[in-house]
Amino acid sequence: MSAKPHESAHLHVSGEAVYIDDIPELYGTLYAALGLSERTHARIRSIDLSKVHAAAGVVTVLTTRDIPGRNDCGPIIHDDPILADGVVQYVGQPMFAVVAETVIAARRAARLAKVEYDDLPAVMSPREAKAQQSFVLPPIHRVRGAPAAAMEAAPRRLKGTFSVGGQEQFYLEGQISYAVPKENAGMHVWCSTQHPTEMQHMVAHALNLQSNQVVIEVRRMGGGFGGKESQSALFACVAAIAARQLNRPVKLRLDRDDDMMITGKRHCFEYDYEVGFDDEGLIRGVKIEMVMRAGFSADLSGPVAARALCHIDNAYYLSDVDVRAMAGKTNTQSNTAFRGFGGPQGAIAMENIIDNIAREVNKDPLDVRKLNFYGRTERNTTHYGMTVEDNVIHELVAELEASSDYRKRRTAVRDFNAKSPVLKKGLALTPVKFGISFNMVHYNQAGALVHIYTDGSVLVNHGGTEMGQGLNTKVAQVVAAELGISLHHVRCTATDTSKVPNTSATAASTGSDLNGKAGQDAARQIKTRLAEFATTVFGGKIEEVVFANDTVSANGNTLTFAELVLRANHARVQLWSDGFYATPKLHWDRNTLTGRPFFYFAYGAAVSEVIVDTLTGEWKYLRVDLLHDAGNSINPAIDLGQVEGAFIQGAGWLTTEELWWNKDGKLMTHAPSTYKIPAVNDCPADFRAALYKNANVEDTILRSKAVGEPPLLLAFSVFFAIRDAIASVADYRINPPLNAPATGESIMRAVGAVRLQQRA
Repeated sequence: MSAKPHESAHLHVSGEAVYIDDIPELYGTLYAALGLSERTHARIRSIDLSKVHAAAGVVTVLTTRDIPGRNDCGPIIHDDPILADGVVQYVGQPMFAVVAETVIAARRAARLAKVEYDDLPAVMSPREAKAQQSFVLPPIHRVRGAPAAAMEAAPRRLKGTFSVGGQEQFYLEGQISYAVPKENAGMHVWCSTQHPTEMQHMVAHALNLQSNQVVIEVRRMGGGFGGKESQSALFACVAAIAARQLNRPVKLRLDRDDDMMITGKRHCFEYDYEVGFDDEGLIRGVKIEMVMRAGFSADLSGPVAARALCHIDNAYYLSDVDVRAMAGKTNTQSNTAFRGFGGPQGAIAMENIIDNIAREVNKDPLDVRKLNFYGRTERNTTHYGMTVEDNVIHELVAELEASSDYRKRRTAVRDFNAKSPVLKKGLALTPVKFGISFNMVHYNQAGALVHIYTDGSVLVNHGGTEMGQGLNTKVAQVVAAELGISLHHVRCTATDTSKVPNTSATAASTGSDLNGKAGQDAARQIKTRLAEFATTVFGGKIEEVVFANDTVSANGNTLTFAELVLRANHARVQLWSDGFYATPKLHWDRNTLTGRPFFYFAYGAAVSEVIVDTLTGEWKYLRVDLLHDAGNSINPAIDLGQVEGAFIQGAGWLTTEELWWNKDGKLMTHAPSTYKIPAVNDCPADFRAALYKNANVEDTILRSKAVGEPPLLLAFSVFFAIRDAIASVADYRINPPLNAPATGESIMRAVGAVRLQQRA
């Protein structure tokens, strides 16, 4: 396949792309806003809404009593109310909704409520949750081999703690839903969501309707990153409840502050680890306990914990391992999906351990990493029992090591640091092995519809959602390639639950894998019918009919694709079809935490070089080299964009993006003024990204590989390059106690700790 522009690129840059808030509003549209809790954990003693009702422009105020059906929007466990019912569990939890004639009137009125609370004990941190055994779900635990005995027998041992912060999705388009009541109790909701089917279910439950009475539609999102997989449900439900009660269209669009106060983020993780290894740095046994901030409800914390557990190995073979993951219940926003879905939090724990081992044995961290890599035919089974059959990490890392001049630059960095007392350079090469598929087997399915019109143009509808990642472009390319026609003849339409039902979320990097295959299946069925028709007209064999370059050739006769389609229509040949795909080979035992949860692995590696000011904690990139395995890329331009974007987002998570709650449990980093995402000046000036040539061994769509989530882990190299620079303060003999995010303050604390230990 070839590099093609994003199908909506010209609409994005011209401002013509239609997002939910751009849809022309119907006559009588009203606007909703939410009244939020000001307490961390409390019973609602009383709530006086008289001033809210009396405020200018207010039409009505909704509470739990106005919900016709179930007051719940939890995606798995029913523990997440749409509106708080008697108890609030975090600062920012919605308690009521105001519906008014204007957006401003609704938002102003929502602040006029008088609420009296009786405070209850609150749990604010993952470690506090662990100490109190406060979990939203039972912990999960996987043991392979005899890790305790292996560590005891190992020549060397290390133990310690590590922590990684959470991350705000910070999509450009905030949470928004526009609900329009239809005849016979129907409801049409335009929703910025990654999971239209789940929104359909949630709205139906809230309104006490059947699913066939609810339609969810989404043409595109202004970003999602996981934050619109489950968390868009609350806003879709509130808009729909208001629209049903008033029988008028209702739009609920959050401002950025309310969005960040209400919605969940990437889970922060706390780790306790112990590892045994030999004098070369080979890991003999390891034990890791992870506890994460789940927030007040389960949301998707269970699958996130499972994926973290499955990715604890990253690219390394662990013969004897004991890993436990706990979802700590805290009185904070209920955390949710975020690009990588627990995989980055699992993998970085092992990278931290490897980095520590390297200094203990006085070796280059890259050499210790390579020593512990999965083998090709031996040492190739994961700790959950899956054989790694597609391992290319050795070749990929070797290619990047050479192309980045890693060894030469490592020497140059050490020479620079020996002569520079204040500014210190750091260099790190880190690998990625990332499993692709939902870890709930039944989510790995997709459907699509393909229509061919009599002028030869093609319309495609599939169950995936477009959030800027280029999914529609790739699916259109697949269908065009299957039919042998130019891409400009193919158009993808809005995702719609009334067209393709029972869809999975566009998440877990499966969008192109699933929907591309479904689209190809539908197109192939029509192509077969057209080939059969061509042989009835021209003779010859069906398998010898050729579709290419907008033409069809059969038995020595050639005509345009459009001409054949028109003739087929006149002969009453069906020119539309549905397609379906279910990922093969998957199986998973949730009780034993064993099986094959992934269809295949995507690989990658990154080299980052940074310079750190040890007097201020400031740092900047000097150079970044990325090499990522996208298989046989469907669209290299889009895939490279995903690799670069994922890297920058991951670097933001690990360096600048810090979530901070005050002593009263209020999230203080709830706006762009207090929460620092990477900007243009935070991108490397010398930024080199390339795709590794490697067709997928599995039968994925055109032998490609998923590229949404895996490249985020390439940003590990930034964190460990900063750590490398700090370690140089003590001639690389001390492991810096650096936690993520590596903000200027965190860097200064780590530098101070290294110097203090050096003097001791």
